[in-house]
Amino acid sequence: MAKETTGYKKKLGALGEKIAAEYLREKKGYKIIARNYTCPLGELDLVAIDQGTIVFVEVRSGTLPFAGWAEESIGLRKQKKLRQLAYYFLKEKKRETHVARFDVVIVIFSVNLAVQEIKLIKDAF
Repeated sequence: MAKETTGYKKKLGALGEKIAAEYLREKKGYKIIARNYTCPLGELDLVAIDQGTIVFVEVRSGTLPFAGWAEESIGLRKQKKLRQLAYYFLKEKKRETHVARFDVVIVIFSVNLAVQEIKLIKDAF
């Protein structure tokens, strides 16, 4: 059962990231420059450019009724990890002087995986 749940969560997460990338590109005008960027420290869901600002995007996906905890699930420990990953990315790409921010995209699905809501939180932390 745990493997089935883990597999479902991975598929849901991947679908959420795909939808979030499309939403940011098509509806918000972001330019996606990396998806699932990995380095020795971990992984960033999306890296984009929005009006000259490099944006590190954390995507949270889930089915109803999960909306309430999605925003709260990015605690101080996760924020610290994302900052470390972002710094690594900027250093590796020689963009340390660029302005950067962290956005969160929440993708909420119905039980049959129809998108119910997409919520963008700019400059989340």
